[in-house]
Amino acid sequence: MSVLIVIPARYASTRYPGKPLAMLTGPDGMAKSLIRRSWEAAMTVQGADRVVVATDDDRIRAEAESFGAEVCMTALECRNGTERCADVLKRLDISPEIVVNLQGDAPLTPHWFIEELVAGLRADPDADVATPVLRCDGRALSGFREDRLAGRVGGTTAIFSTKMRALYFSKEVIPYTGRDYPSDSTTPVFHHVGVYAYRPSALSYYGSLEPGPLETLEGLEQLRFLENGRSILCVEVDGRGRQFWELNNPEDIPRIETMLAEIGTG
Repeated sequence: MSVLIVIPARYASTRYPGKPLAMLTGPDGMAKSLIRRSWEAAMTVQGADRVVVATDDDRIRAEAESFGAEVCMTALECRNGTERCADVLKRLDISPEIVVNLQGDAPLTPHWFIEELVAGLRADPDADVATPVLRCDGRALSGFREDRLAGRVGGTTAIFSTKMRALYFSKEVIPYTGRDYPSDSTTPVFHHVGVYAYRPSALSYYGSLEPGPLETLEGLEQLRFLENGRSILCVEVDGRGRQFWELNNPEDIPRIETMLAEIGTG
């Protein structure tokens, strides 16, 4: 197997319990669960050999199986999606070339984000992990700022070196810029897209580590790699005019439904 896509999904989210089962209505008027829309996004990725929903909850398993998804039941002790991906490899007893973690709250992820991410990791033998970053336009940056002002946990931003190695990820808007930007203009802020591609050895290493203070404070699993001296390759992707957002809070549902309508996803 070359590329395995794992969609981690847990019911007991602190900020939004039951989030994978939240219903999102498309422009055709059809309501589908968040986990189904994330699975449908994964199924459009070229070059993926297998797509697995990873969960520890029978309600999510039942929903995923109802629309034909393969499900792997994982340990209750998994603390985040990366640990859940590592658990899937053990339980399925497989060793693919690359494992993609497509988080179950990101149904708007375009297939080319994942395809370019896999290509980027293959082209960089020194990288163990890769993740996409998307330059914000003024509209997206305004959305980040509105969330922070309202006290909501919104999307994640990333800063990286000239060699595209991650320096830091944060729920705050970084780097700081006091400017206002027109909706369609570019900004110096990059949205971290919550997708990861790992080599299996990186997943094994991650599972041997305990969460550090930065991961704990930010609630961002990828910081465990940085806190332990491992590099993460940032792959800049092009939104091609599409907006991207994760479902972090109930208030995000109307925003995502609007974006579904804009791209015509049923």
